[in-house]
Amino acid sequence: MASVTSHAPGSFCWIELAARDTAGARAFYTRLFDWSVREDTMGESGTYYLFQKSGRDVAAMYQPPPGSVPPSWMSYIAVAGADAAAEQARNLGATVVMGPFDVGDLGRMAVLRDPQGATFSIWEAKKNPGVGLRDEVGTLCWNELQTRDAGVAHTFYAPLFGWRLKESPDYTEFHLGEHAVGGMIRSQAPPEVPSYWMPYFSVADCDASASAARELGAAVFVSPTDIEHVGRFAVMADPQGAPFAVIRLAM
Repeated sequence: MASVTSHAPGSFCWIELAARDTAGARAFYTRLFDWSVREDTMGESGTYYLFQKSGRDVAAMYQPPPGSVPPSWMSYIAVAGADAAAEQARNLGATVVMGPFDVGDLGRMAVLRDPQGATFSIWEAKKNPGVGLRDEVGTLCWNELQTRDAGVAHTFYAPLFGWRLKESPDYTEFHLGEHAVGGMIRSQAPPEVPSYWMPYFSVADCDASASAARELGAAVFVSPTDIEHVGRFAVMADPQGAPFAVIRLAM
């Protein structure tokens, strides 16, 4: 298993689902990915749900206040210092939506919106480094930016996280050193939808997972499709509208 105890600055370290109906989302994802759930009470802020695989944290979920955040997955990127990274992001054209602020003794974070409207978070780890398992079936394996303008995204993300860009005609990979940590593609969403980050989850069988998701109420936007030398993937939205993708990675 690809267990994780730390995340290098510039790597994706956590994903978090905002769900209006936490019971419904819990039923959907635990059935689709065979996750278990641990609940943490947050006082007046409600319950924080930790999705787990093999006893390790792989994602989280919370219920946002009505009318605030639409159903969506938030991608977190590890940084050495949340304050400095938030200020650099602001100088590069981002909007600081929240923070920086401490999350108890677990870490320090900020919520940012890039120049094209894609929201993401940065995480300065303390007691909680982030996901404890990834790149295995039923866990996070990739994060992808659906963008309107690749050039604007290049000039924002590369200096902010020290990413090197590996470009092809239809796709850009973000590399941290020699390791690919995420990617970027031109968004095909309706014009009114801003750029956004989307998580990919590894699955054993893309077609079976897409079929199971559909039976559980998901909308499948991209049917199972092969990518040469990469794998077979599908893009969907859960029953509440949060986009995500599944992929059967090539061996």
